[in-house]
Amino acid sequence: MAHMITMRRILFSLLAAMVMAVPGVRADLPVLGKAPAWKLKDIQGHEVTSADFKGKVVVVDFWATWCPPCRAEIPGYIALQKKYADKGLVIIGISVDENGAAAVVPFAKAKGINYKMLLFNDDVVAAFGGIEGIPTTFLIDRDGNIRDKKVGMAEEADYEKRVLELLK
Repeated sequence: MAHMITMRRILFSLLAAMVMAVPGVRADLPVLGKAPAWKLKDIQGHEVTSADFKGKVVVVDFWATWCPPCRAEIPGYIALQKKYADKGLVIIGISVDENGAAAVVPFAKAKGINYKMLLFNDDVVAAFGGIEGIPTTFLIDRDGNIRDKKVGMAEEADYEKRVLELLK
C-alpha cells in the first residue's frame, strides 16, 4: 500500500508539473454527469458527506500540500469562498497527502484556509472517475450535476466566471 501511495504521489507530481493553465471560459457549461455521493473525514476527524451541501454550488478540488499548482490556486479559492459563500458557494479541498491531517492541518492554518478540508480515500477518487493529475477540480451545480472539470491550474478570474455562471 505504501508503495502505491508513493507511486501515486510521483505520478500526481509529474502530471501536475506538465499541466498548463486552462485556456478561456466556455460561455455555457455543459452537464458532464451527476456528481457522485461521497462520505469523507475532515481534518478534525468529523464525517462530511456530499448531502451536506445539497442545493449549493460546490467546488471540489483534489489537491496536495506538496503540489506547486495546487498551492498557487489556494488564495483564489479562499477569496471565492469569502466573496460568494452567502450566495451558496461551497469550496471543498480534498487532500491526497500521504500524511493526511498531520500534513494538512498546519498547512491550512498557515495559509488561512477558510473552506472545508477533507482527506481523500480511493473510493471517492474512483467515484469521481479517477484523478489524472492534481489539482483536479470539479464544479457542481445546485442540482448535483458536474458542470466543469479542470485538470491543472486556471486563471483566477477565468475560474470565477465559471463559478458565477452557476451562482446566477
